[in-house]
Amino acid sequence: MTPTEELLLNQFNSPLLSLEQVAKILDRSPQGLRITLSGEGELARRLRPAKVRVGRRVLFRISELARFIDEA
Repeated sequence: MTPTEELLLNQFNSPLLSLEQVAKILDRSPQGLRITLSGEGELARRLRPAKVRVGRRVLFRISELARFIDEA
């Protein structure tokens, strides 16, 4: 487990994060992040592996999000 992943797990207490939580981490508005992820840009392409659909909800895996943050 990377230090970034450990920090996120301690902060949010869940292995999956909502779009609003990811937007807060990336310092973006939730609506702006939603629009970005619906496109074909670099950010959308790099965050796509972290997305998980649970019913109608879109959640993000902390492990993939930490990898994205560490690579940036």
